[in-house]
Amino acid sequence: MDKEKLQYFKELLLKKKEAILRDVKATTKELTEGSEPLPDAIDQALKESNVSFELRLRDREQKLLKKIEKALKKIENGTYGICEMCGAEIDEKRLKARPEATLCIDCKKAQERMEKIKGE
Repeated sequence: MDKEKLQYFKELLLKKKEAILRDVKATTKELTEGSEPLPDAIDQALKESNVSFELRLRDREQKLLKKIEKALKKIENGTYGICEMCGAEIDEKRLKARPEATLCIDCKKAQERMEKIKGE
């Protein structure tokens, strides 16, 4: 992949990373500012449910953040855009949709089929 394309994907990854970190900061602020209990039990339960949902989202974003960091390292060491399973180049369309992708579409489909078989 040429330097121009690598720079494009690097910027895309950095923007995603920045957005995640901004969300984490906003959630942290919400949790610390709105920590007093509410007088109504239903309101308190709803608040706790919303907090739980937010924390699950942040957990998913934490995993995505690790994938983004891995992709940025791959850009630095020259292995970005190479499928970790078969060694083929990952299609640019796939990388534009998921710049943190580590598998080509064929290997990803195969992985998902295996996961589905194991899950049944």
